Amino acid sequence: MPGMWLVVALVVVGLVAAYLFWTANRVERLQIRAESAARALDAHLLRRAAAAAVLAEQRYGVELYAAARIALDAVPEEREAAENDLTRQLRAVELDPDDPACEAVIAASRRLALSRQVHTDLVRDARAARRRPLVRLLRMGRRHDLPRYFDVDDPTLSRAADVPAG
Repeated sequence: MPGMWLVVALVVVGLVAAYLFWTANRVERLQIRAESAARALDAHLLRRAAAAAVLAEQRYGVELYAAARIALDAVPEEREAAENDLTRQLRAVELDPDDPACEAVIAASRRLALSRQVHTDLVRDARAARRRPLVRLLRMGRRHDLPRYFDVDDPTLSRAADVPAG
């Protein structure tokens, strides 16, 4: 009989250790995915700003070009405001769907919207995993900074042909 209790205790300890190992790996994977999504979001932000700068140089002028340059050159603390300003400037101009430069900006904006949604979802999941009591108690997320949301207006732009007349 005493040997049976030892086996039960070893099984319980093994299950708890496996659960802790699985939880630590999950927190680590979510952190890494959130960081990767942040890098992808940054790349899409840069692509959209570069496409907007090219478009502004070709036809839309100083205000759009200035907003695009500010977004390209913004430091991380000012990035959200610069991107929101660029989105407002892009919405103020009428984009011709037949123009390749306009199409590049519209496509970049759509990819940016998708990237932002993926980033937001992964940040939410990583933060939720790090808020769990056991994770906080054992400090499983201490190797990484807490992921941050990127709060930007919906960057999706519509084509002039998509907007109903009236």
